[in-house]
Amino acid sequence: MRKALLKLIDFFYPPFSTWLSLHTFRYIASGSATSATGVIVYFLVYNLILKQQDVQLGSLLVTAPIAALAIESLITFTIGFTLNKYLVFTKSNLKGRVQLFRYGSVVLTNILLNYAFLKVLIEAFGFYPTIAKFLTTVVLALFSYFSQKHFSFKVKN
Repeated sequence: MRKALLKLIDFFYPPFSTWLSLHTFRYIASGSATSATGVIVYFLVYNLILKQQDVQLGSLLVTAPIAALAIESLITFTIGFTLNKYLVFTKSNLKGRVQLFRYGSVVLTNILLNYAFLKVLIEAFGFYPTIAKFLTTVVLALFSYFSQKHFSFKVKN
């Protein structure tokens, strides 16, 4: 499966080879796939599963956009870690559990930033939730790349 996915990603690399390294291109491809999956899952959960209705958990009210974010985050965490570990950062010599913990730390930071950005964009500025999610994803993709490269999957000397 790994070889087939790398072959597919690498097939699209030549037009970008003058601007990007293969490693960076693979990160962008796998990150884009994870992000696109996240936006699609978010849309489906928000509109079809939650039907844009807030969720009452005991005395806690969770707004539909935030509930959709929580569900989407569980799914994209698994997809993102798997793609990064086995397709992008294969040279990292950190133990898998260390990578997972560090990846989880970065993802948790992204979730908190996602939460904050969504709250501001949706509630303060009145953005439609799926549009707010898309904009937030673009901003956090840059943060995530550098965090994963230099922290979660770094190569120890």
